Amino acid sequence: MEALKNSKAVAGSAVNGDDAECKAITNGLRTIDVDSLRRSPRLNREEMLPAMMESYRSLLSDVGEDPCRQGLLKTPERAAKAFLFFTKGYEQTLEEVLNDAIFDENHDEMVVVKDIEMFSMCEHHLVPFIGKVSIGYLPNGKVLGLSKLARIVEIYSRRLQVQERLTKQIALAVCEAVEPHGVGVVVEATHMCMVMRGVQKINAKTVTSAMLGGFRDDSKTREEFLTFVRTP
Repeated sequence: MEALKNSKAVAGSAVNGDDAECKAITNGLRTIDVDSLRRSPRLNREEMLPAMMESYRSLLSDVGEDPCRQGLLKTPERAAKAFLFFTKGYEQTLEEVLNDAIFDENHDEMVVVKDIEMFSMCEHHLVPFIGKVSIGYLPNGKVLGLSKLARIVEIYSRRLQVQERLTKQIALAVCEAVEPHGVGVVVEATHMCMVMRGVQKINAKTVTSAMLGGFRDDSKTREEFLTFVRTP
């Protein structure tokens, strides 16, 4: 009986501790003018964390959860930081990412980097779509550092997206970077908005392509690129 009393006392103190921490977090957020933060055009994204945390706390309450229970106490902060990471592409520009990794080179054969892992967020449902990107281009006196193609994918995939726009943005970015004779991009992805909800088709994959310049105009060039993409 004594052990039972002790266990209840420990459990009670743990709950009270969580309540105190929850109140401290809540009071801290309440001292911040969230509406003013949201209206400010000059804040960097990290400074929006308090407003985002408050939004996640409200969301937890709206679905019937208790934001003050132990497992959810720090969830608003974790979720806000995660969402900033998922959308970090908004803070990046093509010029910063390329960092002068463009080189004069007398090479006029196709360059292909395939199966670049890609993670993005569907702008319609705010759930991920995950897949791979293959990029090819025909140099026009300049070549791009190979890792920069993967970084271009990161810029545009780490935003709220639809796959069709993402594919075109990657192709246009490569064009802007090295002004090649042509660019081809193929994206294959699985969309969680089709897996977790709606039609719930777990094996469905979406394939999109963007062909510019010689890749659009010359069927042999296009077929060569697609052969590279399809070959294991």
